[in-house]
Amino acid sequence: MMARRKLSFLAANKIDLKHSSSFGGGRRKSCKYSVFVVISLALLLFTFMYNGDVKSIGEHPFGSRDYSQIEFPIRYDIGHQQSKQAVEEKESTKLIEKAEEKAAAEKDRAVVVDVANSSAKKEEKREVREVKAPKEEEFHDVKIPAMDVEERKEDLREVKEAPTLEEEGRKEVLREEKEPIMDKEERKGNSREAKAPATEVKEAVKKAERQRIILDVPENCDLFDGKWVYDDENYPIYKEAGCQFLTEQVTCMRNGRRNDRFQKWRWQPKDCALPRFDAEVMLERLRGKRLMFVGDSLSRNQWESMVCLVQSVVPSNRKSLTKHGSFSVLRLEEYDATVEFYWAPFLVESNSDDPKIHSLPDRIIMPKSIDRHGKYWKNVDYLVFNTYIWWMNTPTVKVLRGSFNESSTEYDEVERPLAYRRVLNTWAKWVQSNVNPNRTMVFFMSMSPHHIRSTDWGNPTGIKCALETEPVANWSGWQPIEVGTDWRLFSVAENVIGRLRKKVPATFVKITAMSELRKDAHTSVHTLRQGKLLTAEQQADPARFADCVHWCLPGLPDTWNEFLYTRIASSPWKDR
Repeated sequence: MMARRKLSFLAANKIDLKHSSSFGGGRRKSCKYSVFVVISLALLLFTFMYNGDVKSIGEHPFGSRDYSQIEFPIRYDIGHQQSKQAVEEKESTKLIEKAEEKAAAEKDRAVVVDVANSSAKKEEKREVREVKAPKEEEFHDVKIPAMDVEERKEDLREVKEAPTLEEEGRKEVLREEKEPIMDKEERKGNSREAKAPATEVKEAVKKAERQRIILDVPENCDLFDGKWVYDDENYPIYKEAGCQFLTEQVTCMRNGRRNDRFQKWRWQPKDCALPRFDAEVMLERLRGKRLMFVGDSLSRNQWESMVCLVQSVVPSNRKSLTKHGSFSVLRLEEYDATVEFYWAPFLVESNSDDPKIHSLPDRIIMPKSIDRHGKYWKNVDYLVFNTYIWWMNTPTVKVLRGSFNESSTEYDEVERPLAYRRVLNTWAKWVQSNVNPNRTMVFFMSMSPHHIRSTDWGNPTGIKCALETEPVANWSGWQPIEVGTDWRLFSVAENVIGRLRKKVPATFVKITAMSELRKDAHTSVHTLRQGKLLTAEQQADPARFADCVHWCLPGLPDTWNEFLYTRIASSPWKDR
């Protein structure tokens, strides 16, 4: 142990001597301190030279200034920058973390929505399977009643609307970001709206628009003063093949007619517009109501037109047509509406009231007896009357003395206009006594003309209305042409309805003059005779077999119904 200490001491002395000789003298103690200072300075210089932050100071040329005063502020600035940088980095880190949290929340939201939608679809599929299952299901010999379909749907909605943990977390994130949170009921409503198909939304909008629509057609506009305009873009309103309720009597194209131009004429009033028939608007007016046509075969012709006009927008399983006795009724279940025809060719009681057996040589009427028919017209919302063509067989009309119930056979022959006036006065009294004007609208159609003599419209080589393809062209103004119409009856009807209007609002629909121009629109040889289609031989003989009284459908009666539609849809709504 001693030897080691001695060796250490000698070694230390050698070092001291060496340092002493190196510096050229000086005391032993002073030499020891000098060696220590040299080593410290060397280490300090080495540190300065390899420290990136302080290297610039070490490289700066040293002068006489006090560098201790320079060193502090430089170190202070460096520390401040580092501190500021650290704060900015911390804030940036927070922003990045918040953005990442927000992105994660959005991702979680999408995942939750996808999972919810997937679960909902699975629930709906399982719902369908369960609904199709028997009313009771057996599981391990235990019978479980099948849940009611509506209860299942309600439970499914509650499951869909119940907030999940992810939704609660998403709400919290939204609160932290101070974003408005949608009310639960609003979310339910928006969810239901989003699920509704676009077509259903459009249909709902259209339906809402039509429910209380009122056409803007002035009541003082003369709809009947105008002209025929060819319009093959908007007419016909329906297709012959698209109306299953048309009878063979009026399906001219199906019966062999080749030219269909007669279907494509539009009536254009002089001082206003005649709206095109809109079935949905008309059906909204008919919802829960009855529309009835009363009259002869031309009134039935117009009824068939109305049937085809309205039925086109009703599903096939929601409409039906029945015939019983004097009644023919189209029922539109979706609208709880009916479009009806009642056979009464003279309006009053006659020996031609049987809807099937009425082709009698002597037609006899009872001008003051209307209640037998009128009892079926009560409480109807829209009544459309017509009587004319059956008056045209003879210049006089047979008026019964007594009644058919008493088997009376004597009668008087009365001039046609006088007998017509008696009948219409009886009709007007019935309307006044039985119609509630706050509920029912009454219309009376003027005479439907026939076209028997082609010379009346300047065609001396023609045969009745056969082979006519165009309306009368050389006509201007509201003046009738001579085709055999008894305008005396028109005047009678106009006078009677004028007096009636002072007590009950009734509309006289003046179709006669504008219909006289339509020599092209009759059924001609493309129709029935005694319930059978005309044969080829009969069609080749129009002088005997052409029907120039009734009209093809689609055709002229559709315009008559556009007049009705315009007046009905432009009137104030009447709620029962």
